[in-house]
Amino acid sequence: MYFRLPLLLLLLMGGVDSRAEEDGFRTSFSPSDRMTRPRLEAAHASVASLAKARRALPEIPGLQDVRCIFHAHAEDSVHTGGTRPEMLEEARRAGVRVIFLSDHFRPPRDFMDSWRMDTNGVLFIPGSEVRGFLVHPMASILPKMEAPVSEFLSAVTAGDGLAFLSHIEERPDHPFDSLTGLEIYNRHYDAKRDFRGLLTLALRMTEPESAAELAELLKLYPDELLASQVEYPQAYLEKWDSGTRTRRLTGVAANDCHHNQVLIVKMVDADTVLLGTLVDRDESMQTFKAALRPSIRKLTAGHQPGDILVRLDFDPYFRSFRNVCTHVWVPEVSEPALRSALKRGHAYVSHDWMCDPTGFSFETDGGRVGDEVAWRPGLQLRARFPVPCRIRLMAGGETVATSTGAHLEGLVKGPGAYRIEAWLDVGGESRPWIYSNPIYVR
Repeated sequence: MYFRLPLLLLLLMGGVDSRAEEDGFRTSFSPSDRMTRPRLEAAHASVASLAKARRALPEIPGLQDVRCIFHAHAEDSVHTGGTRPEMLEEARRAGVRVIFLSDHFRPPRDFMDSWRMDTNGVLFIPGSEVRGFLVHPMASILPKMEAPVSEFLSAVTAGDGLAFLSHIEERPDHPFDSLTGLEIYNRHYDAKRDFRGLLTLALRMTEPESAAELAELLKLYPDELLASQVEYPQAYLEKWDSGTRTRRLTGVAANDCHHNQVLIVKMVDADTVLLGTLVDRDESMQTFKAALRPSIRKLTAGHQPGDILVRLDFDPYFRSFRNVCTHVWVPEVSEPALRSALKRGHAYVSHDWMCDPTGFSFETDGGRVGDEVAWRPGLQLRARFPVPCRIRLMAGGETVATSTGAHLEGLVKGPGAYRIEAWLDVGGESRPWIYSNPIYVR
C-alpha cells in the first residue's frame, strides 16, 4: 500500500490490468475485490489448505535454498519508517537469511558504510538504489557515483559487484549493457497502478465503521490484505524475456520495503482530517472535509486537533518479507557464495505468503536454473514443486508447455532461455507463485 498519488488522479484514472492470457494463468479479481471480507477469508482458507497439502522435498545435493531480500530500506531517508535493528528481528521471524540493503544515496555519506555483517543469523550486504539501479559493489565507488552510466556500472560490477535494473516501468527501453540482471517483480509498481484500490482504502479509512472493519481484517488476514495488490508483472517479464534471448540476466524480486505504509487519519478540526502515512508531513497528506465526507464528524467526535484517529500498519518488514522474496541456491551462506550464485542466476522469485516454495527445482541433463547447457536432441527439462500447482514453461516470452501437478517433464525442442512459472489456486482464482530464472539452452 503506497499513498503517494494525489486523490484527484485516483478519481480520474482507472486501474491497469496486466494479466497472463492463457486459461489457468490469469487472475480473476481486482485488488479492491480482494480487500473484501469474503475474498480475504477465501484466500486465507486456501493458504491453510496449501500448508496442509505441502510435502517436504529433499534438498539439491550440496546446496541450500536461502531466502534473500532485495530493495530494502532502513534509516536511509525521511520517507523510510523502519530501522535496521527492526529489520533484523523481522527477518529472523520471517526466516530470511540475507538482506541486500538498498540505501538511498545521500552524499557525502557512503552507502557502503552501512551494515556489512552476519548478525543473529541474518547476513546484511550493503548497496544502494541509485540512478535507476540496485547496486551492490564490492567496495566504495564514491568517486564514480556521477560518472557516465557505462563507467558507473563498470565500477559497480568490478569483481563480484552486482547491478540490477530497477523500476522497469519507468525505464522500459533501458539497455542491459553491464548489468547483472533486473527486477522481475516490484511491490511498489503494483501499488502505483492500483488507483482504485487506494481510493477504496481512503474511503474506508474516513468512515468509522469501515475503518474498524479494516483494522479487524488487517489483524485477521495481514498477508492476504497486503497481497491484494499483487498482479502478474507483465511489463517486467516482457523486458526480461527480451533480454535473456541473447544474454544471461538474473531476475530478482524487489520488496521495496521501508516500513512506511503505516496509514493514519489525523484530525485537523471537527470537519477536517488528513490522510497519509506516519512519515508524511501534514502538508503532503490528503485533506478530507466533512462537506463531502459527512462520516468525518463521527471520526472526530470527542477528539482534539492533532489526534491520530485511525492507524493501520500494512507493511511491517516481517509481512513485506513474506509477501515476496528471492530464493538463492548456495553451497554456504556467505557473501562470496551469494554474489557468485546471483551472477550465475541460481535463483528464483516466490510469493512465499501463499506457500513455502522450498524444495522447488528446475533442471536438465547437466544443468539447473541459471546454467548454460548445449542443446541436443532428447534433452529434457524437469521441474518439481512441494505442492501441486499450475505450471507454465516459458521461452522467449512464449508458452512452450503447460501442466498441472507437482512435476513437469518435457523435451527441449531447440535452443532458448527456458524458465518456469508456477501458479496456485488461492481464494477462488489462479495467482502467480514462482518465477524461476532461466536455463539457457544454447
